Amino acid sequence: MTSTNSTAPSSRHAGTQTLAILSALVIGVVVGEWMYRSNGALAVDSNWMLAGNLLLLRPLQMILIPLVVVAVIHGISSIGDPKRLGMLGLLVAAFYLGCMLCAATLGTILVETIRPGSGLSPEESARLLALGETAYRSDATRLATLTANEATGIGGAWSGILQQLLPKSPIGEAAAGNTIGVIVFSIMLGLGLAAGGERTRIAREVIDGLFHAMLAVIQWILWLMPIGLFCFLVGIIGRVGLSSVGGAVGAYMLVVLLGLFIHGFIVLPLLACVFARCNGWMFMWSVRRALFTGFATSSSNATLPVTVRECTGPGGCSPRATNFVIPLGATLNLDGTALYEAVAALFLFQLCGVELTTTDLIIAVLTATLAAIGAAGIPSAGLVTLVIVIAAVNTSLAGRGVDRIPVSAIGLIIGVDRLLDMARTTINVWGDCVGAKIVTRLLPEADS
Repeated sequence: MTSTNSTAPSSRHAGTQTLAILSALVIGVVVGEWMYRSNGALAVDSNWMLAGNLLLLRPLQMILIPLVVVAVIHGISSIGDPKRLGMLGLLVAAFYLGCMLCAATLGTILVETIRPGSGLSPEESARLLALGETAYRSDATRLATLTANEATGIGGAWSGILQQLLPKSPIGEAAAGNTIGVIVFSIMLGLGLAAGGERTRIAREVIDGLFHAMLAVIQWILWLMPIGLFCFLVGIIGRVGLSSVGGAVGAYMLVVLLGLFIHGFIVLPLLACVFARCNGWMFMWSVRRALFTGFATSSSNATLPVTVRECTGPGGCSPRATNFVIPLGATLNLDGTALYEAVAALFLFQLCGVELTTTDLIIAVLTATLAAIGAAGIPSAGLVTLVIVIAAVNTSLAGRGVDRIPVSAIGLIIGVDRLLDMARTTINVWGDCVGAKIVTRLLPEADS
């Protein structure tokens, strides 16, 4: 197999990129807050700056589907023995499910312990819910989707997953940007190339060459990241301001961020230490540009090209393991989203004064996990699938004769969702990286 070293960046260039990204992060927050205070969060200014983020997002989206096809075929066709693919699939599925259940459980424990939505007077709760109703009705773009999801629960989450796993047309899925159907088709084609033996050797070599060419293109795109991150932060902070972090909503945000911090900086690094036999925190630093990209784009799908490149390069992961784990993980392994959905749903129930039983909490954890699996790896998709979690718990409440909470309560957290989306996407990407590292260690024959 062709070495990946030819496409790995020099340490000097990597250091320059990291410094530029961190500088863009700090300057973007400062300039965004200045715009908010001086211009009153004018939509014209913030929207113009948000458009600047397309300099990073659009090139990544452009290369996404071609990379998914090439990377998955490259990884599957290199495995050879179908038994290895079965072992790999079982290991990846166990890792995904275990991590998301852990994240959702962690979020549930934190929100039920800290209880950011409790302790408010009935008048204050009513005022906040009225604000949420207004924000919910004004967000016409999401309103139809949220309302449609309200009637679903665990069954709806399962249905969404199956529809993604069994697409009618891979071309249609590619055109819509849905990677799961493309991945399923690519796995089948990769198996066909592996079974072809010598007759498909040239095709496998072409795929290998295309894969490494795409890694080089991704390195060029990474130089746009500081500009995209700066524009994105100025646009978001300039619209809502840092002062929006206050009261019950601020406490809710802190609970989400605390959960993401514990999962990202303690749980996942420890998993890497135990199962991959590596320093989890050093590994995090080695794939930092993938994490920065996830933060800047709020999309694990858009970050996928960078994640593949960083894992196979400085991350030291097996290309074959990476090319199987990362594309699937970008859509199916969303630890941060599972944690967020559990915290957000339970916060809204607390705000409405609804006391939940242990059964209700278990339903919330399971549904948050399934909804996260079915969520697309695009910005704020977790907010849309959050309705599925609320609907599932509402169904449980109805069985006990307890009043449901209105789905419009979600409007209360819409304004701060994009800020949290940046953080949870970073954890989603980091979980994929850890999965690739663990698979590389536990199935070393996949890299032989």
